Amino acid sequence: MGLLITLLGALVLSGTAAAATAPAGPVPASPGAVAPFQQADGIDVSGTLRNQDGQPLPDVRITAERDGAPAGETRSEANGRWTLTVPGAGSYLFRLDEASLPPGTEVLQGETTREVTAGSLNTVVFRFGAEVEGTDTGGFATFLRLLVDGIRFGLVIGISAVGLSLIFGTTGLTNFAHGEMVTIGAVIAWFINVGGGVQLIPATIVAMLIGALLGAANELGIWRRLRRRGAGLIAQLVVSIGLSIALRYLVLIIFGGRSESFADYTGQTVRNYGPVALTDKDLSAIVIAIVVLVAVALLLQKTRIGKAMRAVSDNRDLAASSGIDVDRVVLFVWMLGGALATLGGVLFALSELSSTVQYEMGFRLLLLMFAGVILGGLGTAYGALLGCLIVGILVQLSTLVLPLDLKYLGGLAVLIVILVFRPQGLLGSRARIG
Repeated sequence: MGLLITLLGALVLSGTAAAATAPAGPVPASPGAVAPFQQADGIDVSGTLRNQDGQPLPDVRITAERDGAPAGETRSEANGRWTLTVPGAGSYLFRLDEASLPPGTEVLQGETTREVTAGSLNTVVFRFGAEVEGTDTGGFATFLRLLVDGIRFGLVIGISAVGLSLIFGTTGLTNFAHGEMVTIGAVIAWFINVGGGVQLIPATIVAMLIGALLGAANELGIWRRLRRRGAGLIAQLVVSIGLSIALRYLVLIIFGGRSESFADYTGQTVRNYGPVALTDKDLSAIVIAIVVLVAVALLLQKTRIGKAMRAVSDNRDLAASSGIDVDRVVLFVWMLGGALATLGGVLFALSELSSTVQYEMGFRLLLLMFAGVILGGLGTAYGALLGCLIVGILVQLSTLVLPLDLKYLGGLAVLIVILVFRPQGLLGSRARIG
C-alpha cells in the first residue's frame, strides 16, 4: 500500500515538475528524436469538425493566436479533420470563423474560441447545435450542471476501474497497464466504427468481446506464467509498468499521435432537463453506465462465478481448498476487466471531457482510476465505484475555484485527506490492507 501511494505521488510530482519547467518556446529535440506530437518546425494541434447531425464540415477556417499575434491558419479537410502547426509550446487561442461554416450550421452557445496549451493538450473541440433557450446560467445552475457532469465522469471512471479493483482483489496485482486496456478498447471500437463502417453500438459490443480476449491473453500469456514461476507482487508491478509503456507506444505506432472522433454521435443538440442541459449521448452514457454497474453488482451477488470471485478475493487458499478453480476465476476476472475497460474507453471518448480517441487517453485516466480505487478500498468493486463517483464529482466541482487545467487536483486532494484518517479506504478492510 505504501509503495503504491509512493509511486502515485511520484507520477503526480513528475507531471507537475514537467509542466512547471516546460519552456515557452520550441523545445530542441535530440538528433534523430522527434516527440510524438511535435514536428521539426512546431507542434501540431488538431481537431475534427462535425455538425449536430454528425456530418463533417469541410473548408472551415481555423486560426490561432498567441498573445494577440497571429500564430497560424488552416482549413478543415473533406472529412472535417484539420491540423494547424503552431511555433512551439505555450498557450494559444484558437478561433473558428463562423463565416466559413455551411449555411444553417450554428456553433453551440456561440463558443467560437478555445484556449489550448500546445504541448500539453493538442486537441481542440468545437461543438455545434442550436443554443438551448431558457437555460439558467446562475450560480446554482452551474453547480448543478457540474454535479451532473461529475456523476457522469465518475461513472465512466468507475466502469473502467471496477476491473482494476477486481484484478487486485483476486491476484494482488496493481496493474499499471490497465489504462492501456482502456485506450486499446477505444481504438478498436474506432477502427470498427470508422474503418469498417459499422454503427458505434455494435462496434462497441464487438470491441468489448475483443477486449475480453485481450484480457484473457494478458492472464494466460503473462501473469499466470509469472505467478507459476514464483514472481512476487513487486516484480509483477514493475512488469505491468513496462507493459503499460510498451502498449502505449504500440498504439502510437499503429494508431498515430492524432486525435480522432467516432463517426456517430459526435455532434448533438443539447436538450434542457430543468436547470441541467445534456445531449442525448451524455444522458445515454449515464444510463448505460448505471445499467452495466448494476449488472456487475448482480453478477457478484447472485451468480456462482460472482460468489467464487468474492471467495477468492477474501481468501485465495481457502477458496482453492473448498473446491473453487482459482485459475478459472482469475481468468474470468481478467476477461471481465478487459470488456469493462473497453466500454469505459468508448464512453470516455464520446464524452465532452475527451470527445476524441487518443493514444494517451487511458494513461490520463489511470491516475484517477487509482485514486477512486484506493479511496473506495483496494480490492472491493463497490468501493471502487463509490471512490470513482467521489473523484469524478470533485474533479468537476473543483473547476468552480481552480483553473480548468488543474481540475484533477481536487480529486487527488480528497484522496490524500481521507487516507490520512482511513488508510484502508472508505469500504476497505483493515485486514485486507494489512
